[in-house]
Amino acid sequence: MVSWSGHILPVIVAIAIWFFATGLIAWLDNRDRATFPRSLALGGIAGVGGLLFILQSAQTVSVSAVYLSFIGALLVWSWHELAFLTGAVSGPRRTECPAGVSGFQRFTHASAAVIHHEIALAVTALLLLAITWTAPNQVGTMVFVLLFVLRLSAKLNMFAGVPNMSTDILPPHLGYLTSYFGPNRFTWLLGGTLAASAALAAWLGSLAWAAEPGSAGMVGASLLFALAALGVLEHLFFALPFRDGALWGWALPIRKRAVENVIEEGVT
Repeated sequence: MVSWSGHILPVIVAIAIWFFATGLIAWLDNRDRATFPRSLALGGIAGVGGLLFILQSAQTVSVSAVYLSFIGALLVWSWHELAFLTGAVSGPRRTECPAGVSGFQRFTHASAAVIHHEIALAVTALLLLAITWTAPNQVGTMVFVLLFVLRLSAKLNMFAGVPNMSTDILPPHLGYLTSYFGPNRFTWLLGGTLAASAALAAWLGSLAWAAEPGSAGMVGASLLFALAALGVLEHLFFALPFRDGALWGWALPIRKRAVENVIEEGVT
């Protein structure tokens, strides 16, 4: 039986936080670059706070502790995303892919453009695994690892090429990254990761369904299910003619200014 507190509410919370956190990061990363140091400092404070949330809640198995651990993981993840999209932590290569390269050489160039970010994410994931390995509440760690796996899958798909490459929320100073994207095509990698992510979401959903009603386990599984389902949606958008700006256009200052200019020109 579907439970409001154990199934529906966690999914709503996860989607709401994901939507507004993504919009906030998009807004911060598309502002004037002079604002980046302050944004990174505030993001760092939020990230450290998120880590403390995970540590504080790791030894407690309760619904409130699960939510606290979930929010903590998203704060740490958002810190990493902010660092990447501002260009503070990306990779040693910050130029477009050279013309004519292909195969493994193209992969090494693409890796060099994002490797620092990937290492930072991997180190953080290992750190969380180490400090919560025997803890009764590992929701925060599982959330971070899940997001890491889904994001790595998305990046590999973009490198291989997908039918619909939407880059509306990519800030202008990272525009060179689009030169590492593959051609517009449907690949076996996209089909495989779509199937795998859907299977993962279904499995997590089954765990939430089978958990004791109103328990911390039910809430935790529902939160993880919601994130996995959003991962399926992200991969599905790669195959469908959908622009991410349709979701977060409100958070993009450059987009908003362009719209305002068009309106003003029409009026005059």
